Amino acid sequence: MPDPVSDLAGMLAGMAPVLDAKRWRFMMLDSEAPANAFALIREDEGTTAIVPGEGGEFARITLMVHSALDGVGLTATVSGRLAADGIACNIVAGFHHDHLFVPWERRDEALALLQRLSQSG
Repeated sequence: MPDPVSDLAGMLAGMAPVLDAKRWRFMMLDSEAPANAFALIREDEGTTAIVPGEGGEFARITLMVHSALDGVGLTATVSGRLAADGIACNIVAGFHHDHLFVPWERRDEALALLQRLSQSG
């Protein structure tokens, strides 16, 4: 695997956003985490799981660039661009990729905006 990209222009140019076909939802857990949970977030108030499933209100877009964990500006630029068009965005950072959860009904619009942003860099 190539080295992580840390400069903003390189991260934007290499985003190659991919839209997942599944619907996703955020849920508070009362018990064990579901085996199919994409992510678990533990907070003082409880544990949130992000899981696939019918009725999910979110789409997941993965930025395929292997961005460095200490890279500056990618999530700010991406979320700012989506915000400028009124698209909510919840970002989960993984070791290799960033994952954006956007409203299901605006998924195609969000993907197109991200593709244009990547090509303009």
